[in-house]
Amino acid sequence: MALHARKPERRVLLRAGLTFTALGAALGAGAGSAQAVSLPPAAEVPEQGVSALQAIGETAGPAVTSALGTSLASSVAPITNLQLDPLANTGVDPLDNAVGTQIADFKPVTTAIVTDPITSGGALSDLPVVGSVTKLVTG
Repeated sequence: MALHARKPERRVLLRAGLTFTALGAALGAGAGSAQAVSLPPAAEVPEQGVSALQAIGETAGPAVTSALGTSLASSVAPITNLQLDPLANTGVDPLDNAVGTQIADFKPVTTAIVTDPITSGGALSDLPVVGSVTKLVTG
């Protein structure tokens, strides 16, 4: 079968699989900062009505939640600092196109305010609304 006759679905599935693999690797790299949990000794008799499994769950629950939060923040932080427009600050940037107008003596209106954070080489964390949301996730 010739290369041009290959089905495009196969290529899309391959790209999706590689994307998920890279995301999993990034999340796994962030999990290295997990903290050790001190579990209750097995010889201790738990309080009346509380099983040993519940006691371990109460002890390990906050640590697991903290480790997952740290892992998420550590894996998302580098992504928020990447430059969004690879052609920013070059002469061939197709996004560097502001439109403006002025009527009579009124203040001029332009779209440069909206496009400037991206065309000047800004990252996701530099954007006005999205940047504050990413700071909530990354801490």
